[in-house]
Amino acid sequence: MQLQKMLRLLLTGMGVVSLGLVGCTAQQDLEARAGQTSRAQAPGTTGIPGIPQAPLPQTTGTIQVPERTPDVVYVPTPQQVVDQMLKVANVKKDDVLYDLGSGDGRIVITAAQRFGTRGVGIDIDPQRIQEARQNAQKAGVSDLVEFRQQDLFKTDLREATVVTLYLLPELNLKLRPKLFQELKPGTRVVSHAFDMGDWKPDQTLKVDGRTVYYWVIPEKVPENLRSES
Repeated sequence: MQLQKMLRLLLTGMGVVSLGLVGCTAQQDLEARAGQTSRAQAPGTTGIPGIPQAPLPQTTGTIQVPERTPDVVYVPTPQQVVDQMLKVANVKKDDVLYDLGSGDGRIVITAAQRFGTRGVGIDIDPQRIQEARQNAQKAGVSDLVEFRQQDLFKTDLREATVVTLYLLPELNLKLRPKLFQELKPGTRVVSHAFDMGDWKPDQTLKVDGRTVYYWVIPEKVPENLRSES
């Protein structure tokens, strides 16, 4: 009887592990559809140099219910890609950086740490917002950065001088008219992995197998770029 009980416990444990593997495979499939393969983050780290892992967000209290399902599966941008995104945009202290789909906050936090840049992170997922705020506090830059739980398509971008994003091709195209409408000429836009269709980048970089696209908002926007197509 004791042996039978042990076997049942063992099989139950294997079932839990199998379910976990199925979840990982589903996420990898979603990322593969987007043309990217996720990179595993080391246990016990945030992926942001010098910032230890934030405690797991609580499910009560300050957590708010998102107004709709997030458009993308959260996959953090590798730090070396973050560094190049900030470099190609020539981010400075007097810039205002908006990161659309800010995740754990690493882009605006890195800019604040290195350059003293004021940053705003936008994410629809309340858990990502709480994690980003914790990371900013640990990095000592809470006075420079702000994280807002918002739909990025409803966010006012007019004060931004730099916009960064890691979304999907169809979302970039949907966002493009808003960028032209709200951003001032000369504002820099940097995208990890995905381009903007007919809006050809000013620069294209390769970083450890990843692609970074860089644009500058023109003085006069061609008519064919004002729509999502």
